[in-house]
Amino acid sequence: MEITDVDSFLRYYEKVKQRTQRLFDYIPPGKIEWTFQQGKFTIGDIIRHLANTERYMFAENAQFRESRYAGCGTEYANGLENVVKYYDQKYQESKSIFSQLPATDLVKKCKTPGGIEISVWKWLRAMVEHEIHHRGQLYMYLAMIGVKTPPIYGLTSEEVIKNSIR
Repeated sequence: MEITDVDSFLRYYEKVKQRTQRLFDYIPPGKIEWTFQQGKFTIGDIIRHLANTERYMFAENAQFRESRYAGCGTEYANGLENVVKYYDQKYQESKSIFSQLPATDLVKKCKTPGGIEISVWKWLRAMVEHEIHHRGQLYMYLAMIGVKTPPIYGLTSEEVIKNSIR
């Protein structure tokens, strides 16, 4: 997918974000800092990581600035309600930045934290992939603690099989 228009990209990205945000309603408040293994991201870390990388890495780099990402610990937001508010706030800040990008900047090269030069439109596409990757982790974490989650596109695998021609 090549991104040539910021407005159409933001409409698409909004839908991606909504599918991630929908999972937040399924997180038990007492499990926001749960992890499957010491030293690995907690559920809250994943959400704060998404918020902070989007705002302080992807958005900064897309403006041809250096990354300002500094982690995803509880110092940014603690407790389910605050973590969700923080995610939403950083998304609004990022969306405001992205909406101001001129179409001509989409084809210019920005520098990633790894020192790689990449077209801004490809960097935005990587941001979407990053969001989806971590959404998958949230699904897995919730499954590990026994939470039944919603199907991503309206049907479960079993329902697709049932409704398919055999």
